[in-house]
Amino acid sequence: MTAPLALDDARVAELVGDAAAAPSMHNAQPWRFRYARESGVFRLYADFERTLPHSDPGNRALHLGCGAALFNLRVALASAGLHPDVTLLPDPSDPALLATVQTGPPGARDAGLARLHPAVRERHTSRYPFAETDIPEDLCAALAEAADTEGAVLAFPGSWHLRWIEELAEEAEARNLTDDGSKEDLARWTRTGAAEADTASDGVPEYAFGPRKHGGRAPMRDYSGGEAPGGLGSVPFESNPHLALLSTPGDLPRDWLTAGQAMERVLLLATLEGLATSFSTQALEWPDLRWPLRNPVTGTGHVQMILRLGYGPQGTTTPRRPVRDILVIEA
Repeated sequence: MTAPLALDDARVAELVGDAAAAPSMHNAQPWRFRYARESGVFRLYADFERTLPHSDPGNRALHLGCGAALFNLRVALASAGLHPDVTLLPDPSDPALLATVQTGPPGARDAGLARLHPAVRERHTSRYPFAETDIPEDLCAALAEAADTEGAVLAFPGSWHLRWIEELAEEAEARNLTDDGSKEDLARWTRTGAAEADTASDGVPEYAFGPRKHGGRAPMRDYSGGEAPGGLGSVPFESNPHLALLSTPGDLPRDWLTAGQAMERVLLLATLEGLATSFSTQALEWPDLRWPLRNPVTGTGHVQMILRLGYGPQGTTTPRRPVRDILVIEA
């Protein structure tokens, strides 16, 4: 077993702060951390009080967000000169315990993780239009390799498959705007009005909604629920959006955690390379629309996330819960 290395409480809080910079659906931040000083082990827990019962009834998206936070923790530890030894789902009797991370001396592969650290706090979800500029093929290949490193597949769909994905996303968005359950989830996790938005520690504040889409084919969510707050306006988005499908062979909690880590590795690399990023999750929220998203040629894999990539504004910082609310340090 890797020998534990002692960390002071301030460093532990800093590391968990980096972990919590991860994205999560509607910025629900469904994670909790515990750190044991004696063993040098971090434990990542799902916070099942921060679920989206209608949009994510099986907690798949919750696991993806926690997987992204886990990857950020790995990056932060590597940047601090430590090796993160991860065990997923270590206790079958405790479904809330998603992972343990034993800290130890750096390993040969940790340099690749550490290189991503500057992007941890720079990555933001961008809900703004992107340029029509193509993404270089070698960068697409590097992003796909990043996903593969974590055990997932990142594919850039061709023209007709891309149009099909856009149609499924549009159908899902239309359903969400009229579905009471989806509207309840959105209302719980959006923060409107200056007083609420400026003091929020979670959710999507009004200032981060982005403009409403008026033309273009980029699959965007209307966070206003069809009632745009004043001042945001509406603008055209990309006519040819760059979308990527992130998939895993299986579709169980371990696969979701794997997908979350792969997603964050892709997002951090994309941020370092100057790309803006966002998500399209609407079609993933409806089982009858999620299944047809898969690769139509191979018919295999389970799509876990649709990423939107491009050159444009990096997005607005969204609030994060104080570390003291998500971290317990044990003797």
